[in-house]
Amino acid sequence: MKYDVVVVGSGVAGPTVARDVAKAGFSVLLVDKKAAIGTPKQCAEGITIEVFKEFDIPYDKRFINREIYGAKIYSPSGYTAELRYKHVSGVILERKVFDKMLAYYAAKAGAEVLARTEVVDVIRRNGKIVGVRAKHEGEPLEIEAKVIVAADGVESTIARKAGINTYAPPHEFDSGYEYEMLIEGYDPDLIHLFFGNEVAPRGYVWIFPKDEDRANVGIGIASDHPQTAKYYLDKWLKENNIPMRKILEVNVGLVPVGGFVKELVKDNVLVVGDAARQVNPVHGGGMKEAMKAASIAAKWIIKALEEENLELLKNYSEEWWRTEGPRMEKLLKLRKAMEKLTDEDLDVFVQLVSGTDLEKLAGGNYLEVVKALMKHPKVLMSRRRLEILKALL
Repeated sequence: MKYDVVVVGSGVAGPTVARDVAKAGFSVLLVDKKAAIGTPKQCAEGITIEVFKEFDIPYDKRFINREIYGAKIYSPSGYTAELRYKHVSGVILERKVFDKMLAYYAAKAGAEVLARTEVVDVIRRNGKIVGVRAKHEGEPLEIEAKVIVAADGVESTIARKAGINTYAPPHEFDSGYEYEMLIEGYDPDLIHLFFGNEVAPRGYVWIFPKDEDRANVGIGIASDHPQTAKYYLDKWLKENNIPMRKILEVNVGLVPVGGFVKELVKDNVLVVGDAARQVNPVHGGGMKEAMKAASIAAKWIIKALEEENLELLKNYSEEWWRTEGPRMEKLLKLRKAMEKLTDEDLDVFVQLVSGTDLEKLAGGNYLEVVKALMKHPKVLMSRRRLEILKALL
């Protein structure tokens, strides 16, 4: 089997690359180790409305559970801040359908797609990588390709086999645990985020509504914490008198929240998405970041193949670090500052921020917010709070 490009992994990044490159007329094979693309989900399933237009994805109700109009955050003592729009700001997806449809769009664009195909190694000839070795339904398979895309998730086999350093210490990952369950008493038009060092160390509890009374209820905490994410989620549910008798699905996952891969290209191998740690370090969302990276990667793959010059692939790494890297580094800095906040700090800041401030913080545009907070008496009276905010400037 010979192709111009083989893409390993059919989450969000992989199909985006495969679709765009196939549209340009090149032969593409998209493979995924799962028997059913999209399962199991390892995601809270929330995404901003802009991604559909930005990445040319149909707004298809088959994979949209619910439209969302904003967010509400809760401090440890119960103070709240709300961001509510008059228009739809995001949606809660059904990832099992969404991921499969992304693979479908790639196939419609001309890519070949193989599920239940696990890539186990790269093929080297004369010191160069010329393809991948895989198992398709248990049978060995060799796939040759000019370009290889590693979109195979946090524990990327391809990146490691290609010699790309993807190591990050455990503290740069969050452990996630989530129930899809019946739950009542929370506005289903908003996502709900709960913060506190006893609620979710270095993370938060989320409620992402999928129906009026059904939601993804989950948690993310630092992966090197001595207690498990499940322990804290079950504790929170019990403390809030939320019964755990109507659980429809349980999902577990590891989320990179730092440790961005510096070398995104090595020879003819590109790494994208979770494999490259291209995830928002503050809220742990990776879908939009993965699609951004995939779009940049696809652009340079197309140019490299058109000009028959694989050296051009390096421009993907350069462009991502120039256009997206600075924002991601700012968000990482914000995440590290947030780790130092006590529950009292969180109470104070949630009381002081507005909905507009929340929007700026989530996007990494926090300078105006920080400067405003530093003028408030509750901040000025605390040297430690001032030092934390000053570090962000």
